[in-house]
Amino acid sequence: MQALIEVILPVFILIGAGYVAVWRGLFADSAVDGLMVFTQKFAIPCLLFRAIWSLDLSAGFDPALLVSFYTGSVTGFTLGLLAGRFLFGRPWEDSVAIGFCCLFANSVLLGLPITERAYGESALEANFAIIALHSPICYGIGITAMEIVRARGTGGIKLVQQVLKTMLMNALVIGILLGAAFNILSLGLPAPVEAALDMMVRAALPAALFGLGGVLFRYRPDGDFRIIGFVCVVTLVVHPAITWTLGHSFGLAPQPFRSAVITAAMAPGVNAYVFANMYGCAKRVAASSVLIATGLSVFTTWLWLATLP
Repeated sequence: MQALIEVILPVFILIGAGYVAVWRGLFADSAVDGLMVFTQKFAIPCLLFRAIWSLDLSAGFDPALLVSFYTGSVTGFTLGLLAGRFLFGRPWEDSVAIGFCCLFANSVLLGLPITERAYGESALEANFAIIALHSPICYGIGITAMEIVRARGTGGIKLVQQVLKTMLMNALVIGILLGAAFNILSLGLPAPVEAALDMMVRAALPAALFGLGGVLFRYRPDGDFRIIGFVCVVTLVVHPAITWTLGHSFGLAPQPFRSAVITAAMAPGVNAYVFANMYGCAKRVAASSVLIATGLSVFTTWLWLATLP
């Protein structure tokens, strides 16, 4: 109960504040869009740049950590893809979008603040190692699968170009790549610039959580509840269960083990809807899955925290 009150509820209270503010007309819908542009294209890329820039790359990128987490991610995508097509009878394009919902955990807006509140800022190194590969891997899988099933006649080279172009236009990926370059090349920033960067970083998560609440107000559930329920089970139960099992088998140290399981237990991120909207496929499923799974994760995250050392 203490974990629920002290770790999880503050995060969801902030999300709820954004939801209520938009619901009651205290915060305009257009303002939500502006806030999310600020966080997704500026503040969070700065956060990721800062984190990857200062990350101990040799210690952070533990193969056992990454295999434990991403085996669960890829399994979730496969289950969502196949269930969408063969269990729920949706077109292949919709099935890819459903698979993406099962693939893309909310590693930044939920995983980071919950891990930090539970175990402190020093526990985030493994989170940032996961996040550094999250968008490239997830978008790489999703875009490649969608381009293949849409059968546009794209050859192998053009397909690779399309995937790379889409990923390299993503602000989160840009922040990660710049942070890695500064880290590897041991580059620095002038003190005033670094101070300004730190100010932006401090604003990132609170603003993003408030904005997320406003975004979720738009995604009121509407049909497709069997598919949405399936997505919730895969993201909130199956993915963290696989990560927990593999992490335990690999003998992961407590800190990366906790980060991997908590991140795996997060609901689908807003990027799941962004991906569905980008291709015009399964938008209602994606939107409602983000909303309902985020609400359910209040309780499922509490249970997963109870299993951790």
